Amino acid sequence: MSFMKGKLLLNAVLAVVTVASLAGAVYFYLQYQQTQLALKNPTLAAQQQASAIVTAVGKLIDLPKNEQPTIATVSDITKLKDQPFFAKAQNGDKVLIYTQAKEAILYRSSENKIIAVAPVNLGNNTAVTPTPGITRVPTPTKKPTTTSK
Repeated sequence: MSFMKGKLLLNAVLAVVTVASLAGAVYFYLQYQQTQLALKNPTLAAQQQASAIVTAVGKLIDLPKNEQPTIATVSDITKLKDQPFFAKAQNGDKVLIYTQAKEAILYRSSENKIIAVAPVNLGNNTAVTPTPGITRVPTPTKKPTTTSK
């Protein structure tokens, strides 16, 4: 009788281990597929990253409606330290620039925190000129579409 209980327990443990292993394999396979898709289409990956940043910041502050921001990454803070907006910035921080709303938001994703918000003065020129020390990230203009072969 105890032999049957032991065998039943062993079978149950093996079943649980098998299901857990299969679940882990499926999870990592799907992660691999997403990574491969991002490597094949870097524009799609950048759009997804930009959308994720806008979504995260949108949970912390009301964002301008009907406008997609230009997103830049602070890559060399030493070149920006003399600008008051970047006084508390760190390398890796994101800057969301809303040209129509004339607003800039400095966001630190590692802390999920807004560091600074400031008005943007574009003057007569509607184009944003690149600033040394920040790297521009492409912004999504429409929802990415996927094609399957």
